[in-house]
Formats: sequence, structure tokens, C-alpha cells
Amino acid sequence: MSSKDLRKAVGKLLRGPQPLPIVQAGHPVLREVAQPYDGELSPELMADLVEAMKVAMHAAPGVGLAAPQVGLGLALAVVEDSGDDDDDPRERSELPFRVIVNPSYSPVDASGAEVPVEEAERVVFEEGCLSVVGYEAEVARLRSVRVVGQDETGKPFDDVFHGWAARIMQHEIDHLGGGLYIDKADLSSLSWTGRV
Repeated sequence: MSSKDLRKAVGKLLRGPQPLPIVQAGHPVLREVAQPYDGELSPELMADLVEAMKVAMHAAPGVGLAAPQVGLGLALAVVEDSGDDDDDPRERSELPFRVIVNPSYSPVDASGAEVPVEEAERVVFEEGCLSVVGYEAEVARLRSVRVVGQDETGKPFDDVFHGWAARIMQHEIDHLGGGLYIDKADLSSLSWTGRV
């Protein structure tokens, strides 16, 4: 998509219903590799898009939302989790709001040192998705990951995440590659949550 087309698509999205509607499994944008972002949006337009995605994520409610989930094939996601429970077996800790642009992840150990993917520790927990409403299933994910990318201003980051925060990052970054959690799930564990 050209810079002009991207600006038009974002403008149209922001002029549409609010909070932004979240597209569901079956929508083709969820299976496409998202276009890398290269500064095509003005700082103001980017800020408006980020704010609209944040509002949609909170309204859902969720802990992450990738641009493809609102119908925009752009390598951008927002994440935030206010949970912090030392006794939670998911290792849930606070993940302050942040924007991740053009991100990728790789496995690391508990100290943050890179490890071969086949040696990386994995943990299994139930996951759901705002684009697969009403279902959840068990997914084995890397316990710890290094995420590299940029923020919404283009500033690079290289951070390590553990536990539930690592799961959130992997889930959202997978969306940017055209993936859904059900691709990695143990489908025999798929269950109806009753939430729509």
C-alpha cells in the first residue's frame, strides 16, 4: 500500500464507527502479513490511530490489539495489562501501555540470554482473542522472549518479557504475520466461553 493509500485508509478508519470495530476470524486481513511501517503517517495521524486502537482495546476489553484486527494491514499493535499478581501461575505482571511497530520476537532464557528455539522453555495456558470471540484454547508459548521493534515515533527498542507479558507480545506479533492463536493451539482444548 502506498503512503497516500495508507493515509487514506487510516483517515477512513478514524472517521468510521468508534470504538473501532474488531474484525473476526475469516476476514482476509487477519491472514495477511502486515505491511511494515516506515513513517508514512504524520505524527498527529499516528497519535490518533494509536488512541483509537487503545480505546477499542479497552472497550473490548483486551490486553492487546493489532492493527489487522481493526482491518488495517499495518505492522503495529498496542498492548497493556494492569494485572499484577505474584501468586498467578501465569506469571502475570503489569505491562504498561505501549505501542509496538515492526516488532519481532526471539526466545531467551530467564536471564534474557538468547537460546535456540528448540531449547527454549514453553508454558501452556488458555488464550483467547478479540478476533475469535467466544472461544479459548490452550497454547504452548515461549516463557521468555526478546522483542525488538520501534515505538510510534520510530524510536527503536530491544526489551525482554517474561510470563504473561511475553505471551501477550507473541500473540500480537503473530497477528502481524497473519497468524491467529488457534494456529498454535491444542484444538482438543478449544472451549466456548459464552462471552460474545
